[in-house]
Amino acid sequence: MTKKYLIIAFIVFVSITGFGVLTYGQSSGDSLRDSFASRPFEFALIGDLPYSAEQEAKFPSLMADINRSPAAFVVHDGDIKNGSSVCDDATFVSRKQLFENFEMPFILVYGDNEWTDCHRSKNGSYDPVERLAKLREIFSQGKQSLGKRTLTLTRQSDNPQFAKYRENVRWIYHGVVFFAINMPGSNNNFDRTPEADREYADRNSANLAWIKECFALAKRINSKGIVLVAQANPGFEFDPTDKRRSGYNDFIATLETETGNFPGQVVFVHGDTHYFRIDKPLPYFTDETQLPRMKNFTRVETFGSPNVHWLRAFYDPENPNLFEFKQQIVPQN
Repeated sequence: MTKKYLIIAFIVFVSITGFGVLTYGQSSGDSLRDSFASRPFEFALIGDLPYSAEQEAKFPSLMADINRSPAAFVVHDGDIKNGSSVCDDATFVSRKQLFENFEMPFILVYGDNEWTDCHRSKNGSYDPVERLAKLREIFSQGKQSLGKRTLTLTRQSDNPQFAKYRENVRWIYHGVVFFAINMPGSNNNFDRTPEADREYADRNSANLAWIKECFALAKRINSKGIVLVAQANPGFEFDPTDKRRSGYNDFIATLETETGNFPGQVVFVHGDTHYFRIDKPLPYFTDETQLPRMKNFTRVETFGSPNVHWLRAFYDPENPNLFEFKQQIVPQN
């Protein structure tokens, strides 16, 4: 009997302590309120990499550094190639193969260099909408993330109304709601051609709906924190009438409203301008009309080319700020 009870106790112990390994792919679904919500964890943030042969040579050192860390997953906030190289299928496939070498789950957000800017002759004169469809085909199939271990993702495309938008994803980890939207640089593909404006209008509508849905879910499950990831720097500092911000005004307004109605902490992660920063840029104000900053909103911009480094992100439910970020400089790079 003693031996039998020892075996049962061992099985129970393994099933509890090994939860994140044995059921990794199942620990993030919307239907699951993570039973370890009170536990701290780490995750890794990268973006705007790799851009050149030199950076491709440095990328394995970056990957090894992250793989040695306790990061639960890695998020790449877009631009997996530079803005002057050809947007061909081979580049996309090569990048996917590269990202699959991360030991932990890997989530990719699309950037302008992958599709929005591919109409340029130096990029191969592709149709951006066709390139977006190819990205979805290569990077956004099935329910699982990339990486050797995977997370189960909820895709906005599960809703027939938004069937195209497979890249808009969500996962819940230790009670925190993470989600991503396809909002690239180059003014969000807005105000370039009538065709681009139609594409923008449809995708912008999907993005706003996804933001509202994810915030509503976070409130419903009493999540303490939300992390939203997109590629573009939306230009918080620009006046709303500035053309550089015209493709992002709806996003900023919706984000500000939803954050104001959320009792927890909100982090917005992006790349695009290759300037590592952590600040509180909401709401917009001028020198004449200064307004209090939203205490529960933090913007984080990741390292980007030519800096092949990463951000180490920490979540601790006992920390009043919930999230903290540390620059992780890779010595070899």
